[in-house]
Amino acid sequence: MSFAMIWPIALIVLSNVFYNISSKETPTGIDPFASLTVTYLVGAALSLVLYLALNRGGNLIDEYKSINWSSLVLGVTVVGLEAGSIYMYKAGWHVGSGQIVHSILLAVCLVVIGVIVYREPVTFTKIAGVLICMFGLFLINK
Repeated sequence: MSFAMIWPIALIVLSNVFYNISSKETPTGIDPFASLTVTYLVGAALSLVLYLALNRGGNLIDEYKSINWSSLVLGVTVVGLEAGSIYMYKAGWHVGSGQIVHSILLAVCLVVIGVIVYREPVTFTKIAGVLICMFGLFLINK
């Protein structure tokens, strides 16, 4: 497997580790949305710095002209993901189980969406994977 295939997965895993630690460590006395305003200011600033560093001579305004609905929906969903994670930990979920439970449910939903919306094939391995995920949910919540 090439580095081009490995580095994005490594970045996702590393980022998710710190994402969950940060979500878990968000002070209980702060409103999650107040915390997220700082999160998004830092994220916007870092995104701008990385854009400028990686796209020498690029025109950000021209880039914005190519944006479609997906960037707007992604912004809304990211707020939902992060607020949900903070509230999940405030509700008492453990780092080792809350993330797994929602990841399993997400995986099952995405298999169904892949089949219905994107016409991805239904295979024995996908069905087996969904069943194993459901069994895993049973075991985690036991």
